[in-house]
Amino acid sequence: MKVTAICLGKAEKLPGKSYKSGINKQPVNYPVHVDENGLVGDSICNGKYHGGHEQAVYLEGAETLAWWAQELQRDLPPGTFGENLVIEGLENRDVCVGDRFHLAGGVILEATSPRVPCNTFTAHMGDPKIAKRYTAAARPGIYCRVLSMGIITPQEEVRLQPYDGERVRIADLMILQPKRLSAQQRVRYLAVPLHEDLQAKIRELA
Repeated sequence: MKVTAICLGKAEKLPGKSYKSGINKQPVNYPVHVDENGLVGDSICNGKYHGGHEQAVYLEGAETLAWWAQELQRDLPPGTFGENLVIEGLENRDVCVGDRFHLAGGVILEATSPRVPCNTFTAHMGDPKIAKRYTAAARPGIYCRVLSMGIITPQEEVRLQPYDGERVRIADLMILQPKRLSAQQRVRYLAVPLHEDLQAKIRELA
C-alpha cells in the first residue's frame, strides 16, 4: 500500500450555507507535517464534531473510492469526500478499530471510528440522498488518532498492522447504539481502542 494523495482544506462557505467548512480538500504535491491534531495546514472549522486527537486524520481507501465513483457515476478526485489521505490498496470495509497504519516516514496512525455523514457532507456533495446511501453502503472513511508524529510525503509506502485483539469493524460502528449492547457486547467493545467519546458512552451503561 502507499499514499496516493495528501489533501488539505481551507475554511470556506458552502453553497447555501452561512458557516465555513474545511471539507473541500485539495491534493498537494509536497510533504506535510503531522502532529497530534492531524495534518498541519488543514482547516477544521467545527471542533465539536470534527478534528481532535481521536479523529485527527481522516483517510479513505482507494479501492473504496473507486467503488463509490462507480456507484455514484461521477469522478471523485482526491479530497472529494473531505479525506486527508488516500491509501492505495485499501478497502475501508476491512479496517477494524485499533488497526495501525505505519507510514514509511515514521508517522503511525491508529483507526478509532468511522466517518459519519452530516449536513455539511450532503451540501458539499450536492446530493440530498448521499448521507442515507453512505450509511447503507457501510464503507465509511476511517478516522485515526496519531500515535507517532512526523512528515507524510506523496507516494510513500504504508504498512497495515492489524489489531491483535478483538476484531471490531469500523463499518459496524456507523449504526452502533450503545444502549442496545448486551453486557457481553459492552465488554467486547471496551476491549478495543475506540474513539474515547464512544468508549465513555459505553462505560456509562456498563
